Amino acid sequence: MQGFLDRPLPSAENIGDALTFHAFEVEGIERKDENEILEIKVTPNRGHDCFSHRGIAKELSAILEIQMRNDPLRTSISLEPKTDSVTIKVEGNNLCSRYIAGYVRGVKVGPSPAWLRKQLTAVGQKSINNIVDAANFVMFNIGQPLHAFDADKLVEQKGKYGISVRQAHKHEKMLTLDNKEYMLSDATVVIADDHNDMPLGIAGIKGGYYARVDDTTTNLILEAATFDGASLRKTARALKLQSDASRRFEQGLSPELAAYAMQAFVTLIKQIAGGQVVGFSDAYLAPQEKKESMVSIKHINAVLGTKLTAREIGDTFKRLDLPFREQDGLFTVQVPFERLDIVIPEDLIEEIARIIGYDKIPVVALPPFSRKPEINKNFQKVESLRENLMSNGYSEVYTSVFRNKGSREVLNKVGGDKPFLRDNLTDGLKEALEKNIYNKDLLGVEKVKIFEIGTIWNQDNEAIHVGTIAEGEKARETPLEETAVNTLKEDLPLSSAIRYQTFSRYPTSTRDIALFVPRDTSPAEIEKHIRENAGNLLIRLGLFDKFENGAKISYAFHLVFQSPERTLTDEEVGEIMQKISSKLTENKRFEIR
Repeated sequence: MQGFLDRPLPSAENIGDALTFHAFEVEGIERKDENEILEIKVTPNRGHDCFSHRGIAKELSAILEIQMRNDPLRTSISLEPKTDSVTIKVEGNNLCSRYIAGYVRGVKVGPSPAWLRKQLTAVGQKSINNIVDAANFVMFNIGQPLHAFDADKLVEQKGKYGISVRQAHKHEKMLTLDNKEYMLSDATVVIADDHNDMPLGIAGIKGGYYARVDDTTTNLILEAATFDGASLRKTARALKLQSDASRRFEQGLSPELAAYAMQAFVTLIKQIAGGQVVGFSDAYLAPQEKKESMVSIKHINAVLGTKLTAREIGDTFKRLDLPFREQDGLFTVQVPFERLDIVIPEDLIEEIARIIGYDKIPVVALPPFSRKPEINKNFQKVESLRENLMSNGYSEVYTSVFRNKGSREVLNKVGGDKPFLRDNLTDGLKEALEKNIYNKDLLGVEKVKIFEIGTIWNQDNEAIHVGTIAEGEKARETPLEETAVNTLKEDLPLSSAIRYQTFSRYPTSTRDIALFVPRDTSPAEIEKHIRENAGNLLIRLGLFDKFENGAKISYAFHLVFQSPERTLTDEEVGEIMQKISSKLTENKRFEIR
């Protein structure tokens, strides 16, 4: 970035702070060799101009008030000479708003110079050859993806080549540069040889193997184009094929950018690979309109709660390189072609706010709320019901709203076997009960009791219902408005703090142990002995039986063992039980039944 600015930048940490507080969050700083690499989280509304070194340098120029020394998008360009050696055909109006082809002859493909390899390595790119590396360098520099085809691998007719941008044929296949074959759908946009219809690349995503540039290449057809971002995004996801190029096209790019990129691409190729430029073909189907956006001082200060003057606002626009004219407090800003995010007055206000600093905007207390806050009666009732049911031993469940039968079928089916919305809670509660009955040992409950508060759908409307079910009892379900809320019990003990721990995926193993002990022995004393000798595989222990026999009393305990890492064997559980029994019988007063 330093190469774009006319005086030294501060430290990477200071740059990170400046960007974080005025533009984008900096997620980390990595030091690699003598480079300091910032990982910047560019927001989606600025992907069209800030997925590039130039874009970030432009932001730092405004934030730190450092002049741009070399702005590649503010230089004059000329795609001359024109040539009819390459014809361009674009099918449809929405696939590609601009396609520029550059024809260069006599290049020498080979390794890139050290400086270029070093630049690409610093941003995590592998050097391929001087042509591919030049395309990647320009893309990272100004944000426009580029591509190069070996002209001699295309069909030449009467001294001319033909490029077409079209939708793929149904079931058309294409081999990509990395030697992988993809089946294309008719929603995929491809670049093709117009003379034999051979696909040359998936537009904006991946080049094809057919016209690849290799060490034997001497003549090039260069591509700088603007593809539809939404269409390209769908294709990339459908093919599970994303690239640095596709990520930039997905953000939406200005078609004006393609011309600057082509000029930079050709200039760099001539520098590192030689060659002669035959000329350019430019199919600019939908030229970008020049836009202006207006905002008044009054509006700016009303939105921000500030008292900014015309001079302060004008200085901010100058820092942002936003040309303007001002008359009677109204600013008319000429929006640069690459700033696709500036459309309405509030966009300009946001620019002013972030550059002057959000910390400079005064904090204004909200006025008192004039009305008493309304209580949502349904929410209040649901919360009371939930607390009431939980205090009575019920656990809340959430069951699927999709069923294999019902009166309301969904258009976008989540699963083929459950295309209907549920018309009751009872069916789901019954299924949940059946599954949880077998996990009572793991859950540590004597009886499974569950409830659900959720929406059901019938033919005409939807309603909130309350459903309960318990082991050995019938399910009950009523509409929320017909459900009574009982007073909470006041004599319930408080809930103690419990540390959350995920359930093990492995099955439990259960054992019982019963023993006669003197009448003055408490169950807690026996539990203490069991826990001390059971180890950390014992996850639950409970007394389930007690009876008296003369001078002694019998206690029976239920033990549940489980490992978070594996399935326990009978042998290792048996060894634990043997250890527990041995320790208990060391006390001559204890007798295992």
